Amino acid sequence: MRQIGVMHGPNLGRLGVRQPQIYGSTTLHDLHEALKVAFPAVAFQFFQSNHEGELIDQLESWRDQGWERVVLNAGALTHQSFALRDAIESLALTVVEVHLSNIYRREPFRAHSLIAPVAVGQISGLGIQGYHLAVQYLVQMTDLDQI
Repeated sequence: MRQIGVMHGPNLGRLGVRQPQIYGSTTLHDLHEALKVAFPAVAFQFFQSNHEGELIDQLESWRDQGWERVVLNAGALTHQSFALRDAIESLALTVVEVHLSNIYRREPFRAHSLIAPVAVGQISGLGIQGYHLAVQYLVQMTDLDQI
């Protein structure tokens, strides 16, 4: 059974309420339930925090437990957190970066990701379907996919 952590950064706990015209009307709970239904053979751990240090602590905890694959929507920390980027790199995690909206069609500051260079890939602008695609990739990937 694959073990995959799904992590959400600042403001993502307000999905379904916060700017639904940008982020959609699906709540975080609904997203998690949909992933569990779509991937019954995956052991998920879900985590959301508005605090950078808590996100890093959780990544370290997952790694210490042997979890290596993570779907990460770091929210605004994508564009400003060197600490989160360094944690991903130093923990040697396989991360797929996900964004609900297309970060390249929004404000210019959103078009730069500090996470992308240490992620295996990035999915942006596909709404909650992006999470499904990220999990599908992490389930199916082999070591050769990372070359």
